[in-house]
Amino acid sequence: MKLSDWLCDWLENYVKPANKTRTYKRYCEISRLHIAPYIGDLDMDDLTLSVLQRMVATLLKSGNLRTKQPLSSNSVNCVISVLQNALRSAHQAGLTQHFIADKIRRPRTVEKRIQCMSLKEQLLIEKFCLFNRKTKFLGFVICLYTGLRVGEILALRWDDVDLKACTLSVNKTCYDTKDGLCLCEPKTLSSKRTIPFPKQLKSVFKQLQKHCGDCQHVISHNGRPVGVRSYQRSFELILKNLGIPHRGVHSLRHTFATRAIECGMDIKTLSEILGHKNAAITLNRYAHSLMQHKIEMMNRLGRLL
Repeated sequence: MKLSDWLCDWLENYVKPANKTRTYKRYCEISRLHIAPYIGDLDMDDLTLSVLQRMVATLLKSGNLRTKQPLSSNSVNCVISVLQNALRSAHQAGLTQHFIADKIRRPRTVEKRIQCMSLKEQLLIEKFCLFNRKTKFLGFVICLYTGLRVGEILALRWDDVDLKACTLSVNKTCYDTKDGLCLCEPKTLSSKRTIPFPKQLKSVFKQLQKHCGDCQHVISHNGRPVGVRSYQRSFELILKNLGIPHRGVHSLRHTFATRAIECGMDIKTLSEILGHKNAAITLNRYAHSLMQHKIEMMNRLGRLL
């Protein structure tokens, strides 16, 4: 059986019923763009380890079919995971004699450097968003003081906001589709959470509420929800306008975490607010900020000597 034929069967009958729509679409995209063009015409029993390893090497060298540029090691590892899952299912179904995909040598992943705003940059962004006529920019201020992901802030609806208690209920995220914004369940159970927000944000929410019209989304523009990519572009334009070096909108979340540590918030509390699976993830991700905080504390202590 050709791998391309099995991929179609596997995606439709194994992946689609057991996963979220977004995961299914992502697997389809990976199969179509990064697996089928290279080894899709081969019979699954002809997929030797050397064939699979050559495909990995090609992806690392020129895996982007449109630009012929390399794929990142993280992207290639995602391709390998999809391929391994597909071939494992084929072997379990008795369609192949052997399963050797687990022996693929993976490229080393590179941990992305945490990027956050300096306090000066943060204040520039806040001032720009607070006094801009486009109220949708106020969502960036909310992210700076809650640590919400971009999908979470755009999925936030007014019935998730308790202005009296100053809390947000994070119970969904969103992504772009051809038909507009699609709401879905968060990726993990820990992402579902209720978090407090500073009482100073009340006025920000009230301003958004005043201009939302009939739209139930907290962040809207002209009475309609805002798309993820559109919001990311808006953030890029704000940084360009302010002369701040390019960073992704996710840097607002990192900035919140860094400021929280600087203010003395403990890791367990920060982890729960961010929606991490456990405090170890938070600890590893923001170890540098923690060290800086420790140094500052020790320097303060030193002044007492």
